[in-house]
Amino acid sequence: MTSAGETRAAIGQPLVVLDHVDKWFGQLHVLRDINLTVNRGEVVVVIGPSGSGKSTLCRAINRLETIDKGTISLDGQPLPQEGKELARLRAEVGMVFQSFNLFAHKTILENVTLGPIKVRKQKQADAERRAKELLDRVGVAHQAAKYPAQLSGGQQQRVAIARALAMEPKVMLFDEPTSALDPEMIAEVLDVMVELAEGGMTMIVVTHEMGFAREAANRVVFMADGQVVEENDPETFFTRPQSDRAKDFLGKILKH
Repeated sequence: MTSAGETRAAIGQPLVVLDHVDKWFGQLHVLRDINLTVNRGEVVVVIGPSGSGKSTLCRAINRLETIDKGTISLDGQPLPQEGKELARLRAEVGMVFQSFNLFAHKTILENVTLGPIKVRKQKQADAERRAKELLDRVGVAHQAAKYPAQLSGGQQQRVAIARALAMEPKVMLFDEPTSALDPEMIAEVLDVMVELAEGGMTMIVVTHEMGFAREAANRVVFMADGQVVEENDPETFFTRPQSDRAKDFLGKILKH
């Protein structure tokens, strides 16, 4: 059986590197000595029980959460602390959240063009042309003139993906992108994400969707108690987990 990695374009050089990363919330040690490298063109799916540090890990990569020890670098550059350099970095890292975070008072087209015009300094006509292409790609081009509240949750999340892509990021972070959606809407968002993966986008995805992990991941990273307990290709991870924690986790979720 070929894995996702064998059927897609070749994996490139390291793009995101976490080196001995620690993070505390008060007394709570949420990230414990995390070492993780994500290569260009790779899709890494992070799974694990609630409270294992998955979302904190994701948010640390574009510095929505600061870290207390260790380093995180993007494309060979350490994450800047603040200011213009940090804003520039965030433009390189697309982020799609649980809640769609669209601007309610702006149309779908305006939501997607805002970043490219304001941050990338694109001309409005160019930004709109690109936004329409992306909205078409995620299947909501016909909704461009509407406002977020007029769209379903699945449509809003696909707009959020288009908005992130409009910045032409080097890597896309997805923090449980389907957990706020009704079951019938989950598939339409995951379909868009699978297409992105097949197109060679570098992706780090925190999700409970094991089907997506099996289909789209090059590598599954299993976290528990703030640590990376195990990482492997999907086929090996799901059929022959190495650690007791992973076996226990999979035993609970795959029965249902």
